[in-house]
Amino acid sequence: MSAPQTIKIGEVEYLRKDALPDTEGDIKIVVLDRGFVYVGHVSSDADFVVIKNAKNIRVWGTKKGLGELVNGPLSGTTLDLVGTVRAPFRALISLIDVEQAKWKLI
Repeated sequence: MSAPQTIKIGEVEYLRKDALPDTEGDIKIVVLDRGFVYVGHVSSDADFVVIKNAKNIRVWGTKKGLGELVNGPLSGTTLDLVGTVRAPFRALISLIDVEQAKWKLI
């Protein structure tokens, strides 16, 4: 049996420290070749862009393009948890800065 990830005391739910997402690096939207779009904490490691606590933006849910997500996900946005993504720099199309506070809870 595995250890529980959360515990509730009164009305407050607490998350285990070792279950917290890795938050090294600023949150950015990362566009890679072949149509892959992720959001997560971005850093670099030698020849790779590293996206920690990455979520694949499967459905943008926008009317005017990806830039609408700078201020956080919209009601029509669908995100899929991926974990850590390591992509070679040659696959990087663009990095989009986002409002950090609007994406923090994602």
